[in-house]
Amino acid sequence: MEFLYFIAAILFAIIAYAVVSYFRMKKAVTTLTQDQFIEGYRKAQLIDVREPKDFAAGHILGARNIPQTQLRQRHKEIRSDKPVYLYDQNGARAGRVAIYLKKQGYDQLYQLQGGFKQWTGKIKAKS
Repeated sequence: MEFLYFIAAILFAIIAYAVVSYFRMKKAVTTLTQDQFIEGYRKAQLIDVREPKDFAAGHILGARNIPQTQLRQRHKEIRSDKPVYLYDQNGARAGRVAIYLKKQGYDQLYQLQGGFKQWTGKIKAKS
């Protein structure tokens, strides 16, 4: 019986963590459809947070690569006074990056719904 309480407590903790994370991300970043993203990304800083090999394989035209793994060292390369448009492969990493940037004082944070794998616009790939 104690084992069941233990399992229930762990499940509750996992669910609570997921809910808190979801609302933190929702508060930190605005998720945009591809059309909304296209509308504004040319006037913003477009940041691809995937690893360099993924970026080299193909990225949205005009994007800069600042991988999530290098963000702590490189976040000052991103201006806090201009909108920041983030994307990754599927949308999960960009949300975590947005939470970090929000803590650093960035306010205008946007992410691409569905990430790069859903993108049908212009891309640049290594030849």
